Amino acid sequence: MRQEAPAPRARSAVPPAPRQIAPAVPRPPAPAARQTTDIGTPAARQAAPAFNSSARKASSGSPAVHGRDRPKRPGRAAGGRSREDVGWVKAHGGSGATSLVEALGGVDVGDRWPEPARGEPYRIVLVGRTSASGLRSVSRALGALKDGKAPQGLELLAVVLVADAPGRLPIGLLRRIRVLRSVARVHRVPWIPAWRTDSPMKYIPRQLVTLSRLVGSDVYGEGARS
Repeated sequence: MRQEAPAPRARSAVPPAPRQIAPAVPRPPAPAARQTTDIGTPAARQAAPAFNSSARKASSGSPAVHGRDRPKRPGRAAGGRSREDVGWVKAHGGSGATSLVEALGGVDVGDRWPEPARGEPYRIVLVGRTSASGLRSVSRALGALKDGKAPQGLELLAVVLVADAPGRLPIGLLRRIRVLRSVARVHRVPWIPAWRTDSPMKYIPRQLVTLSRLVGSDVYGEGARS
């Protein structure tokens, strides 16, 4: 007898379930970079008017404590800023601005421009050392102010140059200071050994007394005399 071939297997009538594909989750957009107003690389902003270098005179008070155990001056950092305070701006690191804030009060802004629109001081003092590099940094910062590369509404009271060493300056540095005086009010602060050792001052240099009148504050000095 002829054997019949086996019948082919019937394929399943049910199609396989489609493969589940997870929907793509969109990534959150990257946060926008916050513009900075550093002295070295100022952010692009609207053109600001030429800075006002006129000084406001105010009476000075009596000397107070200055030294290692002195109470901290009511000068504030950026967190406790006020529009009416004087903002001390560092043209470069180690300019001496922190010592001036402790002695005279105000706001230690750091190495950037304050922003009056955010409630930060609009009256500023630019601080630098009398070294060659310090004077170059001051010159660049003044150029940025004049070219409008700083927030609007800033009023430059003065440029304060703190001595980088005791003794007289070389003639080349004095010439650079003369150039700075042609574009801004320049106030020089002599070498103060007490700031280097964080010890009490024996006397208050007259330049600090003059500067205190300029910014409208007192000078601290433990047993000091002017």
